[in-house]
Amino acid sequence: MIRVVLVDDQSVVRAGFRVILNLSDDIEVVGECGDGPTAVALAERLKPDVICMDVRMPGGDGLSATRRILAGASAEPPAVLIVTTFDLDEYVFGALEAGASGFILKDADPDELIDAVRRLAGGYGLVDQAVTRRVMAEFARRKSPERPPTEAFDLLTAREADIVRLLAQGMSNAEIGKELFIETSTVKSHLGRAMTKIGTRDRVQTVVWAYQNGVVRPG
Repeated sequence: MIRVVLVDDQSVVRAGFRVILNLSDDIEVVGECGDGPTAVALAERLKPDVICMDVRMPGGDGLSATRRILAGASAEPPAVLIVTTFDLDEYVFGALEAGASGFILKDADPDELIDAVRRLAGGYGLVDQAVTRRVMAEFARRKSPERPPTEAFDLLTAREADIVRLLAQGMSNAEIGKELFIETSTVKSHLGRAMTKIGTRDRVQTVVWAYQNGVVRPG
């Protein structure tokens, strides 16, 4: 069972999400709140698998709460799905910088919300397709092109490094496999080992790491 905590300052939004998610046999909403500081406390107490986090809340914003939750996790940290009405690049970028594993808009279809929760619980990141390319472009613009890759990158084999680069360029496992003339299952295995070595939780945070650490050059 996937344990979920809902964080949104509007109770009607939380109620709607709770109804949608509880329709699924494999998802259980175990807690909810309306501000960031309470979300931090709930995350520590309930240890959910996924937190659906709003961005802008009067009692404490979701990005700060996400940073605190992931930094303070005593065991396996939850995956944070940012759910917001805003599709501005700055919110998306800030959410991923804070360590969120996914981003989805509040007007997404119910099935998309359910799928997003399942994907994050399974270790797959998710960014709304409407903003994915803009996010990558923003990472490329913000990072210093002269910054050399970190020491963690040296731990990767040549194949693993190639796969991380192609992933950060926006390719799927199937596209990477076609590019490198290997099976999709092989791509998945190499990527899993690479993520373990560099300390990322999912595909989205692996892309974040690649851009932040100079693995991918702008343009």
